[in-house]
Amino acid sequence: MVAADRHTGQTQRGAYTLLLVLSGVALGVSGLPAPLYGMYEEVWHLSPLSTTVVFAVYAVAALGAVLVSGRISDVVGRKPVLLAALFAMIVGLGVFLIADNMALLLVARTIHGAAVGSIVVAGAAALLDLRPDHGARSGQLSGVSFNIGMTVAILGSAVLAQYAPHPMRTPYAVVAVICAVVGIGVVALREPHSARTRGPIRIAKPAVPRDIRGDFWFAALGAMASWSVLGVLLSLYPSLAAQQTHVHNLVFGGAVAGTTAFAAALCQLCASRVPARRAAIVGDVGMGLVLLAMIPVLATHNWMLVLAAAALLGATFGLGFGGSLRHLSDVVPADRRGETMSAFYLLAYAAMAIPTIVAGWAATKWPLSAVFPWFAGGAAVACIVAAVVGAISTRRRQAADVTR
Repeated sequence: MVAADRHTGQTQRGAYTLLLVLSGVALGVSGLPAPLYGMYEEVWHLSPLSTTVVFAVYAVAALGAVLVSGRISDVVGRKPVLLAALFAMIVGLGVFLIADNMALLLVARTIHGAAVGSIVVAGAAALLDLRPDHGARSGQLSGVSFNIGMTVAILGSAVLAQYAPHPMRTPYAVVAVICAVVGIGVVALREPHSARTRGPIRIAKPAVPRDIRGDFWFAALGAMASWSVLGVLLSLYPSLAAQQTHVHNLVFGGAVAGTTAFAAALCQLCASRVPARRAAIVGDVGMGLVLLAMIPVLATHNWMLVLAAAALLGATFGLGFGGSLRHLSDVVPADRRGETMSAFYLLAYAAMAIPTIVAGWAATKWPLSAVFPWFAGGAAVACIVAAVVGAISTRRRQAADVTR
């Protein structure tokens, strides 16, 4: 009996790690084309608006996925949703392999948006199923896996595109093989969601349990502020950094985005003992300040300063988003995990898509170097507002606790 329990624990630990790896691979796929957008613009004569539309289509598809995938995974289980999403992700990579025009890019990114959105929501719920008493830890490790996956994918994509043959094909072929290997592990995964929800599968309403609404909005505002920064960072900022520093090697553009993601992962990992609320507030304030500082940094045309600013932005992003996700994961009720995480990522993806499209449109009217200061200023204001709202809600919560 003891041996059986030990074997079960090992199986569960393996499942938990597999889900974190899957989350990292999914977010890696989302960032995979980031170093290649400049190449698409040059080879296919696309405008910055076209680039951001391709990116935003991904976010819109992810929005649709997070609306339904949480509820579907509550009803049919996490494993079927994860397997279907992983298969779709490989199909999307196949479309990238044959893409020779913008229409196919849009198709590929739409498939990937739906797949990644489903994995993010169903995977987050599955992690909580496996370790229901470690919500904050699961939220922290999810954020770390997201950013490590993006770091590896973006840097790997940039290196392959710069030095390997067939630069607009090879990165997708390599990642497709990785997805297939992870898929073997998911096939062997035992279903983690034993208490299924009854009822028809429907589009989830953007609502959360009444007793955690204050906590939810505190976490969601921080996520929205940080993901609005993430959208432009992955779609336009690598090209802008290359323009301003006069370093046109694809690896540099990938290093800028990769440095941000890696710093975010490292900060989330090291901030585990910082209370989630405090981490989110400090991170939001830090993001606002770093965004404002990036305006004069770009004007120096110094690539080392640009990389340093990217690292600082990643560290503050890790605190802000990581703290928000940890806090929500710790308070969400067990029977509402799927729908609550859907609502959370719905707002996050909306905050990513809308500023990205606006920035891309503006870049068709004015130089990207003139657009970025306005975007940075607006995003900085959003980050500071999220921090202020978080601080006020924290004080009210403390006052209510004292009253009780």
